[in-house]
Amino acid sequence: MIETLSKPWPWWAAGAIIGLIVPALLILGNKHFGLSANLRHACAACFPANIKFFKYEWRKEVWNFFFVGGIIAGAIIASTVFANPEPVQVAPALAEEIKAYGITDFSSMIPTQLVSWESLFTLRGFVMLVFGGFLVGFGSRYAGGCTSGHAIMGLSDLQWPSLIATIFFMVGGFIMANLILPYIMVL
Repeated sequence: MIETLSKPWPWWAAGAIIGLIVPALLILGNKHFGLSANLRHACAACFPANIKFFKYEWRKEVWNFFFVGGIIAGAIIASTVFANPEPVQVAPALAEEIKAYGITDFSSMIPTQLVSWESLFTLRGFVMLVFGGFLVGFGSRYAGGCTSGHAIMGLSDLQWPSLIATIFFMVGGFIMANLILPYIMVL
């Protein structure tokens, strides 16, 4: 069992498991899948203020904290108990392309040239982590939800706004990965 869990799974297995979360949440309590709302719930719970946006009954959404806690615990267990000792497999064509950006370390899921304390204090690190994080947070609030909420939950509920949001998430991701990121990577 542990050997099976330690080996990489096919790409479609994660999609099927995530897809099954949607009906499970709806059947178990009419709950909606999405992660960006958790920050709002945490702010409403930990920093009560006289701000209208945070004045709501956040205790009804406390299950979200357990959901996020499960994601964190699952990531810790997967990266320690079920860690795959093999190096991450990267397609040779992709490895050659990103080598031009100075990314050569494929020993873990995230190259240290992108995410490390040293890279955080560079211009590229600031742009990618701080400014990028701000844009993701602002965008998910402006869109009324994050990619997981719209693309997984919203599309399965056949919500028109989620289809529009998902299309623009994909277009934005394509533009970022192919047109903007190459310029940021050479900073």
